[in-house]
Amino acid sequence: MANTARAHINLAALRKNLQLVRTLSPQSRIMAVVKANAYGHGLLVVAKALDTADGFAVARLEEAQLLRQSGTTQRILLLGTNLSTADLTTCAELNIDIVVHNHTTLEAIQQLEGSRKLAVWVKMDTGMHRLGFSPSQFIPALEQLKLFSEITLMSHFISSESSHRATTEKQLEIFQRETKNQAFAVSLANSGAIFNHPDSHCDWVRPGIMLYGASPGGACSVDQLESVMTLSSSILAIRSLDAGETVGYGGNWRSDKQTRIATIGIGYGDGYPRHAPNGTPVKIGNSLVPLVGRVSMDLITVNLGSTPANVGDSVTLWGEGLSATSVAKHAKTIAYDLFTGVTARVERIYHS
Repeated sequence: MANTARAHINLAALRKNLQLVRTLSPQSRIMAVVKANAYGHGLLVVAKALDTADGFAVARLEEAQLLRQSGTTQRILLLGTNLSTADLTTCAELNIDIVVHNHTTLEAIQQLEGSRKLAVWVKMDTGMHRLGFSPSQFIPALEQLKLFSEITLMSHFISSESSHRATTEKQLEIFQRETKNQAFAVSLANSGAIFNHPDSHCDWVRPGIMLYGASPGGACSVDQLESVMTLSSSILAIRSLDAGETVGYGGNWRSDKQTRIATIGIGYGDGYPRHAPNGTPVKIGNSLVPLVGRVSMDLITVNLGSTPANVGDSVTLWGEGLSATSVAKHAKTIAYDLFTGVTARVERIYHS
């Protein structure tokens, strides 16, 4: 409905961002990260739009199954998880690559009949300290997997979005030291490293947030990226406030002069961040106006001041003309959080 939140998804922009990955890492294959429902953009539609990618990475087996059932023929990589015997059998049947990151998974796939036809990605913990074999454990674990059909070596960077190279260089040094005598394919670079660390591109790159047009943070620029999601709604009401009057729950914003307030049909029930503070920008026409008052489940309010506006006018919460990264900074979060937080009641409208 016109009065409620809508997420417009620009598939042409998505494809252009994928092409930028190709331009920046021309010698690498691309494992497009489409986990969390393609960062809230819609798994199956996004995968179809990115059909020139060499593979797709997901975080849940159910997502991998959906991709296969939809006809996806590219490589599918199931990122770090622990899988039951039944899950591993499904991966083998559907030709889904798996990440081996601990001895539990290692032992499980060794015991599975026919598991050696699985393609495995062996993960080293070079400093993130979430998942992966420690450097000292890595080669012994790899030795137990060398009979598998295909092996890729991988790790994950802590702060590749930063132009300060010391941390990433340390991780690279650890990885290269431990794998110097191995001839397997390697995957290290995420979005930040694709921009900042070309020496880490290797055989596979794993772009995520950059595909959706947002900066991974730090020193990475969004200038070369095109916004994919534009979250919009419309003005439901406009009212005048006198000096000293408040708006919204708790009255945490008080007008210091007579002004005009617009009420917009979106709230935390749609995924707009409840913790967004007064002053967070909202785009109406060509103007940015500040959020005022607390975000409620279905509504937000903005201070129009002298900005021209009418009931029914379209409003952009983030996207074209107002980057999600900018909104996220005001809300003290990241664009990843904004995108994946857009709820199911928000209609996704796809533009080719």
